[in-house]
Amino acid sequence: MSKLGKWLLYVAIALGAITAGFMFKALQVNPKLSSPQKQAGAEAFFAASFPDIEGNTQSFSQWRGNVLLVNFWATWCAPCREEIPEFIETQDKFREQGLVVVGIAIDQKERVDAFSKEFAINYPVVVGDLDAFSLAEAMGNPQGALPYTVMINRAGEIVDTHLGRIHMDKVEKVLKPLL
Repeated sequence: MSKLGKWLLYVAIALGAITAGFMFKALQVNPKLSSPQKQAGAEAFFAASFPDIEGNTQSFSQWRGNVLLVNFWATWCAPCREEIPEFIETQDKFREQGLVVVGIAIDQKERVDAFSKEFAINYPVVVGDLDAFSLAEAMGNPQGALPYTVMINRAGEIVDTHLGRIHMDKVEKVLKPLL
């Protein structure tokens, strides 16, 4: 194996170990938010804005009044990559009932743009940096682990959070009564 091949193998192993560590931590620590924390987190969300992949600033207040599934993710995050096709299906399935999936990528704009096109993401995707980690923390993710999903009802209240890979049976169980 060439030096470059060995180096790439080591990088892949390191990234896999980091992702596994975050996933283990996410499974071990998924705190429930108190009512004041939920309110503060929702207010922080609706006060925030980030650029989309075209570079246009998107104010999150534009989605107030909808049922929201907010997903913090990154292109290098394996569990994030696994759940995004399911979010695409969920957006298609419940769009007419008022669901808006919002992807908040914590990554480089170019990578997010390419990934969004490759997967044909059908919901708003914005690109954050350290501010996105701060928003995730305000919304109940003090670990800063990815993926992190927050569901918000039409009244603008956080009703559920999930740290780590989320499966659609749980998403639908929470979302259906809100729609």
